[in-house]
Amino acid sequence: MNPSIDPQILGEAADWMVQLQSGSATDEDHRAIAQWQGRSAQHAQAWQRAEAILGDFDTVPGAIAGETLKRIGRKKSLGRRQALGLLLLAGPATWLAYRHKPWQAWTADQHTAIGEQRTLSLPDGTRVLINTGSSLNIAFTEQVRRIELLQGEVMITTAKDPAPYHRPFIVQTRHGNARALGTHFSVRVGEQNSRVAVLEGAVEMMPEHAREGLIVKAGEQSAFDADRVARIAPLDANAFSWENGMLLAQQMRLADLLEELGRYRHGVLRCHERVAGLKVSGAFPLGDSDASLRLLQETLPVKVSSLTGYWVTFEPR
Repeated sequence: MNPSIDPQILGEAADWMVQLQSGSATDEDHRAIAQWQGRSAQHAQAWQRAEAILGDFDTVPGAIAGETLKRIGRKKSLGRRQALGLLLLAGPATWLAYRHKPWQAWTADQHTAIGEQRTLSLPDGTRVLINTGSSLNIAFTEQVRRIELLQGEVMITTAKDPAPYHRPFIVQTRHGNARALGTHFSVRVGEQNSRVAVLEGAVEMMPEHAREGLIVKAGEQSAFDADRVARIAPLDANAFSWENGMLLAQQMRLADLLEELGRYRHGVLRCHERVAGLKVSGAFPLGDSDASLRLLQETLPVKVSSLTGYWVTFEPR
């Protein structure tokens, strides 16, 4: 999929998306869309992206799909058209990441917006810190204490269960389960795998299709997909720094740093391939990503160009 499509064309595609989801689209509208996408190869490519997103909405109940579009439009006072335009504009990486988020995330028990963090106290006294752009469900039964992490990241400090009998504490993701063994740990779910970092205690990772799990101990981290667990590694210094509103970089590639900062701000952060491999070290505030971007521009041989406040590109100086 070609990401270099004229933003104006992508904005027009977003307009047509809104019209089709409005419930008032006519046969004439559908004919006009067909004519519009036939104007050029870029028009056709833009509509391919739009159709893929609309196809996802068609697989869920209409009321939920409509509410999803409404919620998109509420983000940081963006209009629905502009927000959808940014989604199309983001190119394959961001677009695919959004597209694969299950619709259940929009109806989850708990949500955090981009850049928001929230702390919960669960019925057993467990503390859960929910990171930016996350969604989860909570299910406490007589047999189990369970968090279903649909997207994003959580940091958990488990409490002793007051129930008269043992109930395991499990974080469930699309890839399998992470079972706490009395601990302070984080779980982050991505498209390819789920990552676990343990500060205290231990966590057993159990891929969905595996017969045996693997225990990650304090000071360690690992990841698992539906079939296997990755090699255990020493705990990254950045694994828990977000709890204090910071991103700690130690010889991190600029492209990776921008990807991480992008989780805490609306819009798109892009990095030219010629500067993507620049190594960065330092502490960057997550609550003020603009300050972090300015710091990078002042200390690296890069320049920052901005189409809007929601579309920022790092290029060679």
